[in-house]
Amino acid sequence: MAKQEDQFKKVISHAKEYGYIFGSSEIYDGLSAVYDYGQNGVELKKNIREYWWKSMVQMHQNIVGLDAAILMHPATWKASGHVDAFSDPLIDNKDSKKRYRADVLVEDYREKINQKIEKDITKAKKRFGDAFNENEFRSTNPNVLRRQKEIDKITLELTRVQEENDLAGFKQLIEDLGIVCPISGSKNWTDVRQFNLMFGTKLGASAETATDLYLRPETAQGIFVNFLNVQKTGRMKIPFGIAQTGKAFRNEIVARQFIFRMREFEQMEMQFFVRPGEEMKWYDYWKETRLKWHKSLGLGEDNYRFHDHEKLAHYANAATDIEFNFPFGFKELEGIHSRTDFDLKAHEEHSGKKLQFFDPELNENYVPYVVETSIGLDRMFLAVLSKSLQDEELENGTSRVVLKLPAILAPVKVAIFPLVKKDGLPEIARNIVDDLKFDFNVMYDEKDAVGKRYRRQDAAGTPFCITVDHDTIETQTVTIRYRDSMMQERISIKDIKGIIEQQVSFKNWMFS
Repeated sequence: MAKQEDQFKKVISHAKEYGYIFGSSEIYDGLSAVYDYGQNGVELKKNIREYWWKSMVQMHQNIVGLDAAILMHPATWKASGHVDAFSDPLIDNKDSKKRYRADVLVEDYREKINQKIEKDITKAKKRFGDAFNENEFRSTNPNVLRRQKEIDKITLELTRVQEENDLAGFKQLIEDLGIVCPISGSKNWTDVRQFNLMFGTKLGASAETATDLYLRPETAQGIFVNFLNVQKTGRMKIPFGIAQTGKAFRNEIVARQFIFRMREFEQMEMQFFVRPGEEMKWYDYWKETRLKWHKSLGLGEDNYRFHDHEKLAHYANAATDIEFNFPFGFKELEGIHSRTDFDLKAHEEHSGKKLQFFDPELNENYVPYVVETSIGLDRMFLAVLSKSLQDEELENGTSRVVLKLPAILAPVKVAIFPLVKKDGLPEIARNIVDDLKFDFNVMYDEKDAVGKRYRRQDAAGTPFCITVDHDTIETQTVTIRYRDSMMQERISIKDIKGIIEQQVSFKNWMFS
């Protein structure tokens, strides 16, 4: 656990040092749980967004995009259930004066038990090698069975208190488990209470006539209220999807873990409209498809797992999370939900407008069911950054800090170096920059020795470096150096573009 915490601190420090993430308005001591993306961060974020968009919209003829407004009619949030039910169970520690989400305290406690199981499995793998059977070990080892029984018992009670909104039972569960405050180490807890997460604002020229609005807590409702607009103007036939990326806002009282949980964040969502009765078929399809997308980035297949919801939201008949192994353990990265017809029917009821589809094959009108895929862009950013940051011991006894970002996501694709700042080498290097900049984000760097420049680009995550030297003048060749392997080879200037294109091709990454 201490090792994970140290790694997380390195990620946060590295993110600032190399222009990925800054605290918002730092010169005024910042704003809790609000962050700015720096010059490298904004590029990485854009590239993640584009990788998602291409795979979701460009690769599917029956999925189109939308960009709905952040401000929506307040009746939207009444219909969706957010006004009445969008809240978190909170609990305070009387000694530290710190506030926590009650469900997260229990989930973190449960995850610590699970980590002990994983540790036992790792030890057994090392001990038995190829002869190790993980399924058999899980079903027979006394320690694993005892801990799994404890996890199941906690899960059962957690589900009950959530479904019944039993706040007294929630506190009793925390006390029964002996959960202590991470700050004070005490068990001196207040009662659990619910807190609505929506940010309120006003629309109007004066306080007397202003309309009360909310900053949207999710992007999905903008898709639902535009269902007919998109369906009719796009002549869309069931099944079809509407994809959207954009900002959402939640008044998280217990915002923590860097950009994992923020008050202002960005979502990448797709709502897929299907025939009633076919939702589970598409639910399974999108589970498989979305996991394949995550694994295509090469962050390690063992870092992903599905977690089916014990407590379903009021609109769902099935739900699962794709969890990722962050430096602080497995946590939700993407949610896949079968939302039934709840949203469209709720908006029909509150607006008085029919939100139905006429199916010519069935010759009938119906309210479509919806399967949702929803991923936090900021969480995806953190997943990529945290798994890419590595400390490497090299064969020559030295070490390096390297950010092994997937090349397709890297902010800068290639850095161009003149070996020295004379003899016409800078001019050749700048000509190469001018030729490549139409297709890639390129950096020119002539400061310090080449070795230092390599290390600087390694830490910033640049996958390729090109060095122009005196032989370039005679042979029209340069040295390309690969970040991950540190291998160097001589190539022709005219081949640079093709080599980089092949390395950062969406087709090669998504379908390799």
